[in-house]
This record gives sequence, C-alpha cells and structure tokens, in this order.
Amino acid sequence: MTRKTNAPSSSCTPFWTRTDPTHVALTYSHVPEQDRKAGAMTPGLENTIVDHDAYRRNVAHLHELGVVLPKISELADPVGQLSSKMHMVADVDPDVADPRNLFRVHWHNSRDRKTLSAVPEHLVLGEDLTGVKARIVIALGNRFPMINCHKVLAAYGCLIPRLISGVFDAPRHRAVWPSTGNYCRGGVAIANLLGCRSVAVLPEGMSQERFDWLNSWLADPNDIYRTPGTESNVKEIYDACHDLARSSENLILNQFAEYGNYIIHRSVTGPAMERIFRHLDQSKNLKARAFIAATGSAGTIAAGDHLKASLGTQIGVIEALECPTLLYNGYGEHNIQGIGDKHVPLIHNVMNADFVIGVSDRASDGLNLVFNTAAGRKFLSNCRGIGQHSISDLGDLGLSSLANVIGAIKYAKYMDLGPDDVVMTVATDGADLYRTELGIAEREYHVDGLDTARAAEIFGRAILGAATDNMIEMNRRDRERVFNLGYYTWVEQQGITLADFDRRREQAFWDGLLDLGPVWDGMIEAFNRESEG
Repeated sequence: MTRKTNAPSSSCTPFWTRTDPTHVALTYSHVPEQDRKAGAMTPGLENTIVDHDAYRRNVAHLHELGVVLPKISELADPVGQLSSKMHMVADVDPDVADPRNLFRVHWHNSRDRKTLSAVPEHLVLGEDLTGVKARIVIALGNRFPMINCHKVLAAYGCLIPRLISGVFDAPRHRAVWPSTGNYCRGGVAIANLLGCRSVAVLPEGMSQERFDWLNSWLADPNDIYRTPGTESNVKEIYDACHDLARSSENLILNQFAEYGNYIIHRSVTGPAMERIFRHLDQSKNLKARAFIAATGSAGTIAAGDHLKASLGTQIGVIEALECPTLLYNGYGEHNIQGIGDKHVPLIHNVMNADFVIGVSDRASDGLNLVFNTAAGRKFLSNCRGIGQHSISDLGDLGLSSLANVIGAIKYAKYMDLGPDDVVMTVATDGADLYRTELGIAEREYHVDGLDTARAAEIFGRAILGAATDNMIEMNRRDRERVFNLGYYTWVEQQGITLADFDRRREQAFWDGLLDLGPVWDGMIEAFNRESEG
C-alpha cells in the first residue's frame, strides 16, 4: 500500500474547497511564507474578492431579495450596535425564512426570541440540582431564530466569508452542510434567507425531529443526504461530501474544517459568555473557573479561548464515554446527539485545552427522562425541593446540553470548587428536539415505565453519583497526543498539507485568526453598500 505523501498537490485539494476551476480560492500552501498569517488567503479565510464575476452576481442576487448582512461585530454586541435596527425586525416571526432574521443570529434574544435582552438568556443551576457548591451557568442556545439552536451562528460564520469573496456563487452553487444534525439545519436556514439552495448531510440515525424540520424547510426531499450510522459516524459524512464535491455546483461548507466557525464563536459566543459572568459578578467576589463544552465541530469550544484570555478560565472538553476518542484514542457509538466523534476537528485548538471529560450517554438519556416526564418532574419537586419554574426551565436543555452539565459537575468535583466559583457552559438546543428520544430511552432502560423511584435512581447515578473518573487534566504530552491524532484525518485522508496542519500547534496562529473579523466586517459593509445601491 502506498501512503499518501504530505507534499502540496492539486490532487490533494480538500474536498470542501472544490468548485469549478474558474472559482477556486488560493490554498494556504500557495501563499508565500512571509504572508502566512491571518489575512492571507486560505480556504475559508479569504480576505479579498476571489471571483469578481461571482461577487457581482451575489450583489445582484441579494439586492433583488433585499438582504442586508449583519457584521460580526454587530452580532458580538447586538445591544450596543443593533438596538437602533430592532424596529425593522420587530414584526418578523423568528421561525420564518425572512432575511431580517439574520439580525437575530446572536445570543441576546429574549425568551420571546423577538426582542433584545441586555444579558444573554441563561440558567444558573444550584446545589439542589447539581449536588455541587459551584454555580453551573448555562447560556441558552434555543433562543436563536429559525432552528432554536446556536448553529445558525456557525453557519453564518462559514458561509458569509465565501459569499462576500465570490468563492460561493449564490445563484449557481448549492451549499452543502455536513453535520450530525443541527449545523445542517442552521445552514439550510441561513441559505434560505439568502435565496440559496442547500444540501443537508447527516446520519440517518439522528432524531426524527431534525428530519421533520429539514422536510419543512427544503423544497426537494432529495436535498437531504442521509449517511449510514449515527452520531459517531463522521467519516461516513465526509465520504458523502467527497461524492457531492464531484459536481461543480456543490460547495462543501465543512464545519469541522471551516475556520470561520472558530472565528465567529470566539468573536461572538466568547463575549456573550463573558457578559453573562460579569452580570452575575455584581459583588466582584465570583471566580470564573472554566468553560466546559463538548467538542462537536470545535466551533463553540473556541469561546473558551476568549474566556481564558479575558477571565483566566480553564477549558474542559467533553466527549462521550462510549466513544472516547480524545481520552483513550477509542471508538464506539453513542447518543449524545450533536457532538460528533472518532476524529479531532481541524479547527479544534487542542493545545489550549486543560481537561478532557468523559460523559456517558446513559446519563444524558436518563436526565432527559427525569427533566421532561411527569414522573421525573414529580421527583424533582417532591424529593429535591425544586420549584416548578426552575423545573420548567430544564426543558431548555437538549441531550448535548445535559452532557455539558454533567461534565461541568465532574469538573467542579475534581477541582473541589466552592460557592463563589462559576463553571460556564452552553445549551446548544432544547429538549423539544428530542421528544422521540424519550420513548426510545424509556423502552431501552425502563421497559416497565418510569416512576419516581426510578427517576431518583437515574438522578442519583447521573448527577449525585457523577465521579471524577474518565477525566484527564492535560499536560503538554497529553495535548500533543490529541493533536497528533488529528493527522490521520486531515493529512492522510482529507489532503491538508503537513505544514498547514502543524502550524496549528502555536497559539499565535489561533490568535491571529481574529484579525480577520474586522477585515470581514469591512467586506460586509462594502457588499451591503453595493447591494443596497
């Protein structure tokens, strides 16, 4: 067998950048060494117009639709920068394909998802629920428009740089969204607002609610590309994208490799989390200890890089214990839907991580039952003394959100945190996306039905019994091991050059990516002027 070499070659162009030959962006390896910094062009990081003909078509297309694009800085500070524009979207249903909903793709939507909230909506879980003294603070992703999930933000960060540089030709291309469920929904939503056609690529075993939503937003059911397997079968998703990339009308927007995903979360989600903490820290005696989140595509975890720089937090990476890729170079299947597995995303800043924390999907499946069934809620009320309003709020937590909470509890126990310590995380989506999973879990684990005694058992095992096993406090050697694991996906399988892979070891590379935020904002401003003219 011949091993693939690391030398740059046109045959190794990553599949997610392939388009018609007249519309190919420069790859990073083609840029002189002195220009290899943020601002030089690499796929997904274009800082200038690549294809002027496609750019002009995009301007005309969005002009016809009346679309105005929000800047990244506006999404990062909507209260400060978008308040004056909110009257333009006040009468817009947050769940319809109206381009004005682009101005709601941020963390500051109120519970009604129509108005601005001064502080991002969040939950603070106390000791009565978590069993630990530290405060577990969760930003709520189900306040985002159209999909009730923050993945619309990731999709915007991936597509817009391609649109304003002419790499994506809106009237001609189909945007292909490889995903384990939520990102493809976010991509379809954003593309619909821009009048573009999409292809959703996701495993056939994901929750039925995801497919129901896609069927309601995609005109052609053939634009749903079902791949074999479930949550852990990311390689099968990539294989499907290789097939789709053979057509020049398809542009693959791979969230696991699009640096725009990293940039927009570090620029938008990071400050939103910091704003929540500073709101809670009115007395100035709280300590932000960590940002804990499942890797997924490694976009959201980029918020941890912002928080580490601004608040001195640590970063904890959660993965399913049934597929312990980062913990043990392991493999398997799991049901913590939305976090992906069996590989290390290209945009994961592994060398800045402090912990890897394993969480069992049996725990998240079980808590979904406790938090969202009559028997489970009766237990929480009668035996834990939790009020009805707080119990209702638990419906804001989907499966990956529950895993994040369990991971935060494990971190708090490991670090022996006290009442003035804060552990931050996110709820990517809410429980309404997993209604069918309730019945599946009950049939699998509690065939005779769920009662309060069984709810108590689940709660005791998943939360009160959450232990500090299957955790790694990472040193340099641990980080190197996880970083090196990504080589087999990105260099050997997906055609990234070794030089481009290795430069990701240095924090200067990741910090330098933020220089593109103002560049893209300037390009958005120029694009809007032309499309409105």
